[in-house]
Amino acid sequence: MRRNHRAAVFTATVLAGTLFAAGCSSSSGGKKSEEGGANASAGKATTARMTVAMVTHASPGDTFWDLVRKGAQAAAAKDNIKLVYSSDPSAGNQANLVQNAIDQKVDGIALTAAKPDALKDVVAKATAAGIPVVGFNSGVSDWKKLGMLEYFGQDESIAGQAFGQRLNKLGAKHALCVIQEQGQVALEARCAGLKKGFSGKTDVLYVNGTDMPSVKSTITAKLTQDSSIDQVVTLGAPIALTAIQSLSDSGSKAKLATFDLNKDLVKAVQDGKVEFAVDQQPYLQGYLAVDSLWLYKNNGNFSGGGTAPVLTGPAFIDKTNVASVAKFAANGTR
Repeated sequence: MRRNHRAAVFTATVLAGTLFAAGCSSSSGGKKSEEGGANASAGKATTARMTVAMVTHASPGDTFWDLVRKGAQAAAAKDNIKLVYSSDPSAGNQANLVQNAIDQKVDGIALTAAKPDALKDVVAKATAAGIPVVGFNSGVSDWKKLGMLEYFGQDESIAGQAFGQRLNKLGAKHALCVIQEQGQVALEARCAGLKKGFSGKTDVLYVNGTDMPSVKSTITAKLTQDSSIDQVVTLGAPIALTAIQSLSDSGSKAKLATFDLNKDLVKAVQDGKVEFAVDQQPYLQGYLAVDSLWLYKNNGNFSGGGTAPVLTGPAFIDKTNVASVAKFAANGTR
């Protein structure tokens, strides 16, 4: 949740032909990825080698997913897993990537369900083929209906409500919630939760998260048009960093807070440009999703008992505690 387009998105059929043949991700070689994970972990399982496919809805260039992948790579290195990462923001293409993983007879699949309906059939196919599927990051309300074993992530509705309640304490009266991908369930749930928790007025603004100049101009125009907006809420670190520029360009006196972190966002909190951020711990999401499949295969374990999600957030990061995560953000793991 969190978009900065720096490369064209290829179709799933093109990706499918190369990702699994090379054992790599959509943007970097598999061997290099595995080595990066090995450097981040200690020890290695002596269990039989297994292959796990991780399929996300990430857009090219979105730094949020770098954190997810680092966590996944660390778990894979520890567990003697060959990790095959692929992504596509198109729900249909993502489903095709999952089908490709099924065809390759992987040992497990970890996926995000940003648009659950598009993945329903392919998850059922994986289950029928005897391939365990776990969800993470998106789809907290749908993972059980889709037939997944486990889920790791943040309850976005609860996080949104907590966000709104925090704005009440800060005295905000009119919030602008910026959604960078219309119809993405996690993002929509954040703004819906915000409306429930916030006692003031909430407007929703849709922007094209893959086009940052457009994001900047759209937010700037809205702030220029409505000077009563005193709080901007973004749903990803890259969007927040762009909104800082919009606030300056529009001359708005509004404050800015956001969901999600990266190292630049951490600095923005330290510098007072962003009031606070909600950390859902993407590194942990990637790590747990991969590790859970190893545990399931080798010991029959179900995190959350197979009935409840394992929550990785929300954790609020502001000036009072940002120093505690800054060094990890600098390392690219928070």
